[in-house]
Amino acid sequence: MNEKLKDLVKKIYDEMAAGQVPKVELKSRNKENIVFDNLSGVWKYGNNIVSRYASKASSAKSILKMLYIMDFIDEMDAGGKTSTLREMYYISEGWNLGKFESQDESDLMTEDLEVITSLLREEMRLRPEESGASVIGNITLKEMNRKGEWKRLNCRDDVGDAGYTIPYNVEPEKIQFESHDVDFVLAIETGGMFDRLVENRFDEKMRSLLVHVKGQPSRSTKRLINRLNKELNVPIVVFTDGDPWSFRIFASIAYGAIKTAHISDILATPSSEFVGITATDITRYDLPTDKLSDKDVEALNAELEDPRFNIPFWKGEITEMLRLGRKAEQQALAKYGLDFVTDKYLPEKLREIGTI
Repeated sequence: MNEKLKDLVKKIYDEMAAGQVPKVELKSRNKENIVFDNLSGVWKYGNNIVSRYASKASSAKSILKMLYIMDFIDEMDAGGKTSTLREMYYISEGWNLGKFESQDESDLMTEDLEVITSLLREEMRLRPEESGASVIGNITLKEMNRKGEWKRLNCRDDVGDAGYTIPYNVEPEKIQFESHDVDFVLAIETGGMFDRLVENRFDEKMRSLLVHVKGQPSRSTKRLINRLNKELNVPIVVFTDGDPWSFRIFASIAYGAIKTAHISDILATPSSEFVGITATDITRYDLPTDKLSDKDVEALNAELEDPRFNIPFWKGEITEMLRLGRKAEQQALAKYGLDFVTDKYLPEKLREIGTI
């Protein structure tokens, strides 16, 4: 078991041994205690602390369940196993009083442990159901395989057209960067556009690393992007559809999310640039569009109040999209042929933001 988890268990044990009511303390996860830090450009927790004392039945049961989770983590660590969050929920059926009422409860308690210990759940051998991103580009990495051996892999020459699939845990003990020959990372929302860029050999022509984020990106995808930027000093560029939900995909990569405010520093990449479809692009390139739905309009208006979009670029583009009443997909660029996105659109946008 990780030392931070051991320290937490020891603290609870020592309090009980001393005849004290055991407690756990963590930063409050109420919305009022989650703020957007303009200096770092990510969501963070404030200073409010919540103490859960075992003197209350509900809190005592909560601490008991937390101890069961840590015992389960210790068991997995000893056996070299991992578990999905869903599996742990079902395994708790055999935990007597430690049984969870729902998966929402077990997921929230796992997040509590992250907040208390500053560990990622992936470091606690708990993984999500969804898979990570697909990656193609000239970067060589080493991955620890299930035999405990380092395997060297080039994400362009040693993979097929589907690319290299990022594992759920991308921390240095699992993934290490050995060498690279890329000038920037292009994070792409849709599979169709990822495949188009791979087929057009955009990664080779533009010396880029292509990452298919698969819609709203998983934690492992955002963590990998963060590491590429911080450790290799490679710029991050995000290419999405032109609608409010895609804008939020960019915001999640760049600034993080309220739900993961406790780990925004290692998941978010505030220097990320946006080259996705904008309202200006719709007019500039005369793109095929769809009408904004009522939910789209509601989401765009909400983004005008979102601190992550509180800069002139986003204010202008969101306001213009509301005025047009239209949205557009990445694939709308195919109006001008299959090579237009790689030969004209992306080079033009990348030059405008100074990436190339």
